[in-house]
Amino acid sequence: MKTRRDFIKAGFVLGAGFSLVDLGGLFAADAPAPAVPAPAEPAKPVLAAVRDGDRVTMLDRALAALGGIGAFVRPGQTVLIKPNIGWDAPPERGANTHPEIIGRLVTLCLSAGAKSVSFFDNTCDQWERTYANSGIEKAARDAGAIMVNGKDKTLYREVPIPGGIKLHTAKVHSLVLDSDVFINVPVLKHHGGALMTGAMKNLMGVVWDRGFYHRTDLHQCIADLLTLRPPTLNIIDAYHPMVRKGPRGKTVDDLVEMRTLLASSDIVAVDAAAAKLLGHQPGDVTHIRIAAGMKLGRMDLENVDIRRIKLT
Repeated sequence: MKTRRDFIKAGFVLGAGFSLVDLGGLFAADAPAPAVPAPAEPAKPVLAAVRDGDRVTMLDRALAALGGIGAFVRPGQTVLIKPNIGWDAPPERGANTHPEIIGRLVTLCLSAGAKSVSFFDNTCDQWERTYANSGIEKAARDAGAIMVNGKDKTLYREVPIPGGIKLHTAKVHSLVLDSDVFINVPVLKHHGGALMTGAMKNLMGVVWDRGFYHRTDLHQCIADLLTLRPPTLNIIDAYHPMVRKGPRGKTVDDLVEMRTLLASSDIVAVDAAAAKLLGHQPGDVTHIRIAAGMKLGRMDLENVDIRRIKLT
């Protein structure tokens, strides 16, 4: 795996806005966070951007900056955690969300009094192997989560997409429709067809017919689904994002160590920040631009309350 400096020396090509110092400008104004974050203006979505810590510590600090897990999970509620578990690859390959983040998040939800915590993905590779080899199955189940088969068609229900432009109906997993709390936890990576995989792209794993998106209008369908039910919270694992050959990747040399985690209730804002980490302007990613135009969130980060936390 490449460090930030090795990454530049090795000839990886990102957008012109990428900087080793501030990770594409996202951390240009970073400073040690205050013990208690200043309250945000009501009109501004809040985004926690944490860097230079281990995965669990960054998750804890990000959630603290957003008001704690109790701001999202109440006692007695059912929780769905949707990681990226699309690929039969070990954690060090960066193709899936890292299991340490999922295990910790399950623990936090249950400690907040959740009645149950479930997880699934409609995987690209064979589901039992992806669940096992990603490390997510063991981490989540050891922490007390319920494993659900994302390839069981009987668990999907056909529903209208209320604001869909190209995606008018879809078979959506019942856990998305029925859970009280929906937490979306993607890994950040390059994607050959969509430019990047982040929070919005990760939700392709909650519909039965992923191929419809590719046959129709990938970016518009990604945005359309948000009109059904946006996640309660989005957490992006950007510890070592895949910067080429995504979404599967081939070796750890396709990754760069950034040691970063992003979290927000605004799915467009968190993807806009993630785009900056990969050296793109948010508007360069078509589904981010479309979703912002549909008023499904903000991609203009100057109008987002970014709580920057640098741990070391």
